Amino acid sequence: MATTRAPEDAYTAEPFVPEGADLTALRKAAAGCRGCPLHRDATQTVFGAGDAHARVMLVGEQPGDQEDRQGRPFVGPAGKLLDKALAEAGIDPGEAYVTNAVKHFKFTQAEPRGRRIHKAPSLREMTACGPWLAAELAIVEPELIVILGATAGKALLGSSFRVGEARGTVLEREIHGRPERLVPTVHPSSVLRSRDDADRKAAYEGLVADLKVAARTLG
Repeated sequence: MATTRAPEDAYTAEPFVPEGADLTALRKAAAGCRGCPLHRDATQTVFGAGDAHARVMLVGEQPGDQEDRQGRPFVGPAGKLLDKALAEAGIDPGEAYVTNAVKHFKFTQAEPRGRRIHKAPSLREMTACGPWLAAELAIVEPELIVILGATAGKALLGSSFRVGEARGTVLEREIHGRPERLVPTVHPSSVLRSRDDADRKAAYEGLVADLKVAARTLG
């Protein structure tokens, strides 16, 4: 007897993305996405949030533990640090749109009640989630995309992307059929993982310096 193929086995969110939808309708549709297996273990889809007409879109890797529980991007410690760095760089966090390349939390867990440890999404999972990001870009139409970290960079620019080589520069690329300007930088969570206070201070200042490039590009 033939077995029915589960939607997640196709590794694409495309069938779940409604045509001509606004952000509210997209967010509602994304809540039911089964475009890859990550939805099985995550608490919920974490869609983008912020100003629907934002001049700048910030794209991270994937939701973390707090984001998965609350259903909103960048609400954990890394999000708070990002807001602080944006404000210091001259970008109002309230006027930005924030999202992730992957909309479900991927993690490992040693025991059922144990701490959920972040696990980087695969290129296949990032590609599967690409239609959601493409739809967000088409609606928001940002003047500038800030890439937060290597995984987001790979999702937008390909597997050869290296954040250390491109951070703090203005790139011009075609992304999902649209000409875009992009400024890569590190993910704020990498600042929090710094070994000591001196390293953390230097990493934070580097993040702010990159975001100042984004602020100057916006003018």
